[in-house]
Amino acid sequence: MTKSEGRDITLRIAQEPAADELLARSPLAALVGMLLDQQVPMEWAFAGPYALARRMGQDDLDAHEIAAYDPEAFTELFTAKPALHRYPGSMAKRVQQLCQFLVAQYDGEAAAVWEGAETGADLRRRLNALPGFGTQKAQIFLALLGKQFGVRPPGWREAAGSYGEEGSHRSVADITGPESLAEVRAYKQEAKQAAKAAKAAAKGK
Repeated sequence: MTKSEGRDITLRIAQEPAADELLARSPLAALVGMLLDQQVPMEWAFAGPYALARRMGQDDLDAHEIAAYDPEAFTELFTAKPALHRYPGSMAKRVQQLCQFLVAQYDGEAAAVWEGAETGADLRRRLNALPGFGTQKAQIFLALLGKQFGVRPPGWREAAGSYGEEGSHRSVADITGPESLAEVRAYKQEAKQAAKAAKAAAKGK
């Protein structure tokens, strides 16, 4: 996963070199980062896999190890200060469920989720089947794979929906540095305000 079209992949999602380096070389770290990306800042979510690996005394995450980890002890890895997420207990459970699914379905190999996909629609279906991955999360990760990892099965942009659009700044898939992070954050704030306004207008009818 560290190579795409003969190039080294450089990510700037977590805004921390060591955390971004892990995301670039570790398929599981990237998946876990995407799983954690809700109700916390994007860079905090995607720095989580690196922090988790360090707390486990490893330089990478291993699906087999996490799947078999004692649930209470694994939760403690998330809840120890500073907590790895705003909701560390529930997220620890979700990460473990994700790894257990990967072990059962893909022999613990996260990259096998996309390496076996023949089309964009097939890849979205595979991602959507992962625990904790709804349609939106699956589409965002699909866009991330296509835009920054070079994973581009036929129809990948269409399968990613609006997140797959070239030149967009809608999600983590479009973050390549501090400036694009600010643009994505601004887009998310605008979308949130628009949703609030629509909800208020609907109530007023």
